Amino acid sequence: MKSHLAILLWATDPEAPHRCATPFFHAAAAAALDAEVEVHFSSRSVLLLVEGAAATLQADDRSGKTLYDHMRQASRLGAKFLACSDALEAHAVERARLVPEVTGIAGAAAFLGRVLDPEWATLVF
Repeated sequence: MKSHLAILLWATDPEAPHRCATPFFHAAAAAALDAEVEVHFSSRSVLLLVEGAAATLQADDRSGKTLYDHMRQASRLGAKFLACSDALEAHAVERARLVPEVTGIAGAAAFLGRVLDPEWATLVF
């Protein structure tokens, strides 16, 4: 059984918050199962990493949790958050504005390294 999971957030867009919580549920569940988890933020998903942005969004009105609550849960369980440097630049996001849960910067080559590694499973949202 694989014990590493890399999740790519590609279509996870703050403008569609109803689609943003699921990747963090999967990250939290995998981390709770003692998997090494990396969440790679690319494209517009890097906007979720801007301090305060995810704290204003909810996937639904019933849960009472913000997207940032879901992100923090995954992080507390051990998921690493990696921001794409090109996506940050494309959206004019300075690294100093990122939430403290961001553990590093990693681009396409880093995620593709995980895709090609037989010890890693990958998901794309």
